[in-house]
Amino acid sequence: MMGEPVIVMLVEDNADHAELVIRTLEDHRIANKIQHFRDGQSALDYLFRKKEYEDPASSPRPHMILLDLRLPRVDGLEVLRIIKEENTLKNIPVIVLTTSEAEKDVAQAYGHHVNSYLVKPVGFEEFSKLMQDLGFYWLGWNTHPRI
Repeated sequence: MMGEPVIVMLVEDNADHAELVIRTLEDHRIANKIQHFRDGQSALDYLFRKKEYEDPASSPRPHMILLDLRLPRVDGLEVLRIIKEENTLKNIPVIVLTTSEAEKDVAQAYGHHVNSYLVKPVGFEEFSKLMQDLGFYWLGWNTHPRI
């Protein structure tokens, strides 16, 4: 990814959580561009270049997807399933970032080939540290194929 802008797709309907993620990624200069979507259908429209996202120049592939589970329109587990079944998308790392610690949710996410499952910490400092480490790991230290 040397030289190219780092794009993170954030799929999060909670405005406070989204703001915290965006601020942390920007403060630590982890991403050059953050594409925020408030529901699963908009995220899928972007990834499949439908509606207003038809032009590939204005809808570049993200380098990482941060996905909440409880989303309006299309649930996060369904978004994950669709991404991981699509050959052109399945290599994009998808990290579930949610408040749910339910074993059923964890099992279903891994059943749909999630790359990582993280439970949002309650405290700001812990959340900020998690986002910093996550960004450095997936976008800095980890090696993956070109998208």
